[in-house]
Amino acid sequence: SHSMFQRLLFCTDFSDGVHRLTHFIPSFVNAGIQQVVFLHCVPLDGGNIPRVDQVKVDEARQRLESALQSVPPGIKVSIEVESGRPSEAIWRVAKHYQVDLIVLGMPVRSSLGEKLFGSTTMAVCQRSTVPLMVLRPQLITTYTAEELDLRCQHLFRCLLIPYDGTDTSRYLVEEVKKYAQHRPDHSLQHCHVCWVVEDVGRRGVPSDYYVEPARKAIAEVKAELEAIHLSVDAEVRQGEPVSEILDVAQMADVSAIAITSN
Repeated sequence: SHSMFQRLLFCTDFSDGVHRLTHFIPSFVNAGIQQVVFLHCVPLDGGNIPRVDQVKVDEARQRLESALQSVPPGIKVSIEVESGRPSEAIWRVAKHYQVDLIVLGMPVRSSLGEKLFGSTTMAVCQRSTVPLMVLRPQLITTYTAEELDLRCQHLFRCLLIPYDGTDTSRYLVEEVKKYAQHRPDHSLQHCHVCWVVEDVGRRGVPSDYYVEPARKAIAEVKAELEAIHLSVDAEVRQGEPVSEILDVAQMADVSAIAITSN
């Protein structure tokens, strides 16, 4: 197999900018991706009996069909327009195409401070075991075509992995190893592993007491990932986990942050 992820489902509500990616099919070919599906979900028409809003469905299909204009060899492109609840539609379409990654935008209204994930993302998470990638609208909408072209080629190039020694973070590392095992040269290349020791010491123990054991543990993770030929940086920080991780993501050259449920 060629890529960490070969069959991608892109979901767009047209305000998140994800539909712009229909213009970058050749870039996905360069990333070793073999199939992309674009999905838009139209709300059911209100009234006493909810019904399909055919006009909106046709309009959405037309907007997405630009993706089919010039499909290069080596990739299959499909368009799906569904009606009803987005999370249900995403789950159905993902199952039908057996995709191995679901790509979603964020509702433009929710600022990063409010929450990290939108309600659709959370609903999809609960139903599907397929990994999700959430793209921030701020990125896609401000990138130029040239920048997006590169972005689409390097969706997975460098992953930031928050790690704290729990079973959950162990699982995350195992999953990354599993997906990275058979990857092409231009897929995932680098991992940045970061353990944030919380400032509030447990039972009054100062937090720096936990820094040394964290360093030891994270060095082992680094070695595991290097064993599958990834280049790896590892660091231990002190502070509030979410804000520290977001800070690392801004400073290190990260394509995406890899996380798991809790």
